[in-house]
Amino acid sequence: MGVNEQPWSPQGSNRVLAGDNLPLLRSLPDESFTLCYMDPPFNTGRTQTRKTTRASQTSSGQRGGFGGRRYDVTVDKLMSYDDAFADYWSFLAPRLEEAWRVLAPHGTLYVHLDWREVHYAKVALDLIFGRDHFLNEIIWAYDYGGKAKTRWPTKHDTILVYVKDPSSYIFNSDAIDREPYMAPGLVGPEKAARGKLPTDVWWHTIVSPTGSEKTGYATQKPLGILRRIIQASSNPGDWVLDPFAGSGSTAHAAALLERRFVVMDSHEPALEIMRERLEPYL
Repeated sequence: MGVNEQPWSPQGSNRVLAGDNLPLLRSLPDESFTLCYMDPPFNTGRTQTRKTTRASQTSSGQRGGFGGRRYDVTVDKLMSYDDAFADYWSFLAPRLEEAWRVLAPHGTLYVHLDWREVHYAKVALDLIFGRDHFLNEIIWAYDYGGKAKTRWPTKHDTILVYVKDPSSYIFNSDAIDREPYMAPGLVGPEKAARGKLPTDVWWHTIVSPTGSEKTGYATQKPLGILRRIIQASSNPGDWVLDPFAGSGSTAHAAALLERRFVVMDSHEPALEIMRERLEPYL
């Protein structure tokens, strides 16, 4: 079924890999993937143990930052806290570093987060990839579920986009599914019929709890969101990687678009869903 078959190579087949994604990522060859999509756990209020970090400015630091300054990122202490992965330096940074390593020279990384953690991740990505490798901040806006009465309701996620080489990367604007104009009468019938290229704000519904796409996985992402990412930043036959695969939407969209995939997860409910959902493509 393609689960945990090792070693994998770019000449191999589609894979679903079970286990901790950090050692699994470290087992992959350098520069093998055109596209990496990461949807790590959001800060949901669970009690966790974290390592806090300190970024110290030095003349010979391993990371580049604002204004050409150099920094070393060090682990200070181990402590308990009441948020899930609030310190993304210790959890997410090693996985982002592996994403950098396995991305092809023309590759693109998409990191999907919400308001709880996106600011930590942006700092980490600027240090790991470099500020000039930042391509876009995409806002995925939706309107479903409960509405807060004491603040503005939070109805969007953020997707940070970084490229391995700012001078050479894939962006297939003509291949992306277009969307309706908000004021079609202003652009004429021909343009209105064709639709417009999406901007960096994507209005797209979540997966319907009663729709045919629903797998039962709590954090399932819509195929429409993954289709748009894969259409834009890869070509047919390219390899797509998802280290936090969950319900397998990235792999499913990749297969439908004639891309190849390697996806990972450590949770048995996710693996069971993917075994069934992706069985035709393994």
